[in-house]
Amino acid sequence: VPITTWPADAYYESTAGMNGNAVLRGITNRSDGDFPAKSVDEIRLYIAQSSKSENSLTAQLDNLIASSRNLAWDLGRIDLLRAQVGYHANSTRSIKDSLLNDASSTASRISISVRRLDVEQARVKSTLDVVEDVAELKACILGLAGSMGAPQDWETAAGYLNRASKIPREIVHGSFAESTVPTAEVPDPPCVTLEQAAVSLCGLFLREFEKAAQEGHVGKVTRFFKLFPLIGKSEVGLDVYGRYVCQGVASRARATLGTAAGKPHQKEGLFYADALTKLFEHIAQIVEHHGGLVERHYGVGQMVMVVERLQCEADVQGGIILDTWGEERNIEHRITDIRSYAFTFLVQSFLPTPPARTSTPQAGPITDNQSRDDGSVDMKEIDGLISEIAIMLRRWSLYSSFIANKCRDSGSHEGTLKIPPLLLNSRLRQKIGERLLGPFNTMATFFFRRSVEKAFQLDEQPSDLSLDQRKPVLHNPPHISSAVDDVMYIVDQLIERSIATSERVVVSDFIPTVARVLGSDFIGMTQRKMRDECYPKALSQGTLPPEHNTIAFLVLINNLDVARDYITRIVQSRVKTSQDAHTTDCTEPNPPSYLASLFPLDEDAVAVSNTLKSLQSSFDAKAMELIGDGVFVVFKNVMKPRLRPILADAFRDVDYHMTQEELDEATAATEAEGRDDDYPGTEVSDRFQRGWDLLTKPVSRLLTERNFEKLLELIISYLGEVLEKRIWSYYGRLDALGAGRLERDIASVASIVVRDGKYRLRESFARCTQICMIMNMEDDEWEEMQQSSNATIYNGIGWELDPQEHARARAMVTKSK
Repeated sequence: VPITTWPADAYYESTAGMNGNAVLRGITNRSDGDFPAKSVDEIRLYIAQSSKSENSLTAQLDNLIASSRNLAWDLGRIDLLRAQVGYHANSTRSIKDSLLNDASSTASRISISVRRLDVEQARVKSTLDVVEDVAELKACILGLAGSMGAPQDWETAAGYLNRASKIPREIVHGSFAESTVPTAEVPDPPCVTLEQAAVSLCGLFLREFEKAAQEGHVGKVTRFFKLFPLIGKSEVGLDVYGRYVCQGVASRARATLGTAAGKPHQKEGLFYADALTKLFEHIAQIVEHHGGLVERHYGVGQMVMVVERLQCEADVQGGIILDTWGEERNIEHRITDIRSYAFTFLVQSFLPTPPARTSTPQAGPITDNQSRDDGSVDMKEIDGLISEIAIMLRRWSLYSSFIANKCRDSGSHEGTLKIPPLLLNSRLRQKIGERLLGPFNTMATFFFRRSVEKAFQLDEQPSDLSLDQRKPVLHNPPHISSAVDDVMYIVDQLIERSIATSERVVVSDFIPTVARVLGSDFIGMTQRKMRDECYPKALSQGTLPPEHNTIAFLVLINNLDVARDYITRIVQSRVKTSQDAHTTDCTEPNPPSYLASLFPLDEDAVAVSNTLKSLQSSFDAKAMELIGDGVFVVFKNVMKPRLRPILADAFRDVDYHMTQEELDEATAATEAEGRDDDYPGTEVSDRFQRGWDLLTKPVSRLLTERNFEKLLELIISYLGEVLEKRIWSYYGRLDALGAGRLERDIASVASIVVRDGKYRLRESFARCTQICMIMNMEDDEWEEMQQSSNATIYNGIGWELDPQEHARARAMVTKSK
């Protein structure tokens, strides 16, 4: 019978023993009256799930009942505590009402009384202060009148006036002081008395100061100078003191120039530079020695007013010195001569059609016409003027730094030093720019370019150089012409003079000029010589260039390389820090540099350093370009034509298809003939060694090391290409034994070429080495390489050959029958 047809009572009775309530509840909750179970097992499963749910719900109810017991206990404790707190609150309110109200009212009454007492005390103190100030004012006026009377004690009178100036102005002008201070001896109001006394003492001090200045009495000058701030006339004191020191500066400067009046020989040399130096030193001594006195009596920063007056006098006296110097040295005429100089030798050297020459020209005797041209501008006088101007500019820079340091605000950063406005707007600065900066750049540029011209006119090359190894070379390397040392010495001297001026404008204008002249004249002249005078070109087909042309060309390449070293040392010796020049262990984080000591203003040292570095980079780029062209010419015209015959001779009559028996017979025949250098196993390396030495050693002993390395890179790169072609030419003429011999010969050639530590050049033989490696691979290794997924790298080797070349190299060896 289906379960759904059972009566509800019967079903309840059958499940009463197995948590029947839950089952019954689950059944009766169904609205359709049908139970989904279809079998007894499903009913049992549903009953088990219901029992599990019932157990879980029962456990939750048990926990809730247990926790409710603790909650009731806690609520009881809270009620007990609430009762206790209420008791204590009532006790506290009763204490407050009975005790603290009386204390609070008493404290309030006491506080009001204390405030009233403080107000009365302050009023009394204020009244006493007024009375004391009025008494002090009356004492000062009476003392002032007494001191200015018969005793004429000016220090005491100034002291009384200074004490009176400290009394508040409202008290001095107040009605109480006007009614109590005047006396029979001094009937005027106190403000009138003090003002009249200040005016009278100021006039008196001025007269006495000027009288002492005329008499040259330094003690009296100092005495009255210190009294002006006491009477409130600091501006007057600083003004009269400024006039006094300016008079001393002017008289000293006139005396210095007057010592050479009527004595022209005394004005030679560095007379005007010394005169300008003495002017700046005198002003610096005044500022340094008198600055403390001014700051002490007039206040901090008041010395700036005196410095401004001194600078005005320096403008006048310095301008006189510079104008006189310009007239005595005839600067304008010399500038005109310099600008009209034609540089005949340089201009003719750069003509498009220079006269044909077969060798490098040597310095010949100077003709009368050349002598007259050279004498149009006296180089010795120009050199002396450049030195004199550099000294003047250096003294001006030191003076400017000193004044800038003295005028610097106390709150400014210690490392920041800027030129103050009194120097920026000074007439002396403008005159220095007109009289010194412009002529210095013009003269220094002319002197440098004329020195370059003269150096090439007198240029001499080493006379004992030869490509024949049997002839010794007496000169020590590097082998360069005399022009390099001459030009670089002038470069060093002129750069040192421009930097020694400590003027950023001079360096920023002159150093780029040096770079321009080096690039146009020095490098340009060298390039013209390399192109027109000693270009290594064969006179006929199949011959080598003349030896003297080749040697001269190599010397010119060396000139450029050594000049690069000179410029680098000249720049780096001035850019590096002073500690770097002696040791690499710097104890200071930022040691002061040579440039920072010469250019302390603002960012001048950084700008000068960048200018010097730009000179080095500019010259280095131009020289390297010409060196590269020259080295390529040597390779193409001198080395390359001899390289193929050397390689052909090295592999002459070499058979790589010989059996081991034939190889042994050839070795025995060589020994029987007594030839020790043509063994079948070493004949290639021996022959190549002889040819390679004959090719490279004569050139290597003449070129500088860097130039020879550049030449060697070209030779080896070309040798690798030629050697690869020779290897491919043995296609089908190699057996397994011959392939091994060829690999050894190629390795020996590469070892000879890259000896002396030049192992990086071995990369030029990478293709040759890999071809030989593939030829001599075992079959299983070759198959493994063919099956490798990466065709460019195998066993850590980066292959230069493509897959087609791999197959071609593998097919070169003929299999033995």
